[in-house]
Amino acid sequence: MQQTRLHISLFAALGIALVALFLVDLSFGAISIPLGDVFKTLTGGAPAKTSWEYIILDYRLPKAITALLAGIGLSIGGLLMQTLFRNPLAGPDVLGLSSGASLGVAFVILGSALLPAALGVFFTSAYGVVIAATAGSFLVLLAVLAVAQRLRDTMAILIVGLMFSSFTGAIVGVLTYFSSAEKLQKYTFWALGSLGNLPWDNIIILGLVLLIGLSLAILCIKPLDALLLGERYAKSLGVNLNRTRIVLILATSLLTGCVTAFVGPIAFVGLVVPHMAKLLFKTGSHKILFTGTLLIGAALMLLCDTFTQLPGSAFVLPVNAITSLIGAPVVISLLISKKKGIFS
Repeated sequence: MQQTRLHISLFAALGIALVALFLVDLSFGAISIPLGDVFKTLTGGAPAKTSWEYIILDYRLPKAITALLAGIGLSIGGLLMQTLFRNPLAGPDVLGLSSGASLGVAFVILGSALLPAALGVFFTSAYGVVIAATAGSFLVLLAVLAVAQRLRDTMAILIVGLMFSSFTGAIVGVLTYFSSAEKLQKYTFWALGSLGNLPWDNIIILGLVLLIGLSLAILCIKPLDALLLGERYAKSLGVNLNRTRIVLILATSLLTGCVTAFVGPIAFVGLVVPHMAKLLFKTGSHKILFTGTLLIGAALMLLCDTFTQLPGSAFVLPVNAITSLIGAPVVISLLISKKKGIFS
């Protein structure tokens, strides 16, 4: 009972922090807008300056919502993979999923000239990019999972994931060599990561795909708890391992591929956030970890998005650089730490 109250308190605190970071993200930027005017604009009121309403509703609000959705998708994807592989270092970028999604996007951006005109137009659209990125991450995860069936050593699986990343990176390198300067520039900007400039129809697509992925993940919450104790134990409890793996693969591919398609490959979020949730809630129950990871991931991406905008400057830093600056020290500390439960 006491632990339940603690979890409820933590959920409430994270919820309040998420709302606060959302408002701060809308307030900070090249032009600082008071929080009171941000709140007025969101509730239908008029801010002190008319231009502020345009900045908030047409630029910063879509960017903040994109950050929130990206944090949710990458974090939950990381949680699913860490449990599926029973490996604390599993993550979308470490296991090559982000690289697979990048390869899919590289094919449609850099290799669209090789496709028939009708297919080229479709695959360079928002729908085509999502399909390509999701397919890329799905294929890489299938390959990693196939290798994992033969290799029980978790470190070996990580090495395989890194090799897949190198392989897909080499293919992207070949595509960039034969691409035009215009397409190469487009892909380079995409690869740096950006949460801005997404129209509302793209954000709706992102939200719908993430909703499907999250729904599939929710269906696997009980099997995930059983998988923590090993595949044999899960099977003894009646868990259909093959079906669970397929659902988890599909969910992770949707969550990772869709986010990567729209905002670029973002490092460390899927790797770090599940560990933060485990340390904070001190539980192995995925019913608790799922919600905790979701809230922490969304809050972390909003914080990173706030840091990308230099105060008083029109320059916006790549979000991938900010997540790496924050995530790399956390991963190093997790590796050095020997405390019990961090890598459970």
